[in-house]
Amino acid sequence: MKALIVCTSVSHGNTRKVADVMGEVLSAPVLAPEQIEPREISDYDLVGFGSGIFRMSFHPQLREFVGALPLQRSVSAFTFSTSGLPEPTLLGYHRSLERQLHTKGVAVVDRFSCRAFDTYLPFRVVGGIRKGRPDAADLTAARTFAERLRSEVGSSS
Repeated sequence: MKALIVCTSVSHGNTRKVADVMGEVLSAPVLAPEQIEPREISDYDLVGFGSGIFRMSFHPQLREFVGALPLQRSVSAFTFSTSGLPEPTLLGYHRSLERQLHTKGVAVVDRFSCRAFDTYLPFRVVGGIRKGRPDAADLTAARTFAERLRSEVGSSS
């Protein structure tokens, strides 16, 4: 199985930490959207798309990259995110990006999220929230998630 992780991590490197752990397990390079052409996604069996959550959504740079993808065949994907607050059940941070991927013919097989240090207003005034996150337990959860993906998607490739 050939895997790739496309990650936008801009504030504190939180999402990159998670992406790097997943990349190790999946033997996948971790690239920012500007480091790969959207058409190259079709060269991979599994692609992870992740960022921190900004205003209840994935980073605009990642969403623009997904919007530029040509129609895909035989590409499976997963989404992942880090955020200071938990994902609201009714609104769901991942839904919008997953719908966007679906319109491009990409089959989203799973998602992962964890809490992370957040200094977005109004949290900045109190020094931020979730200091020290993602922590060792979060990174272990990310590793376990990637191992399960490797097992499930890798066996079907």
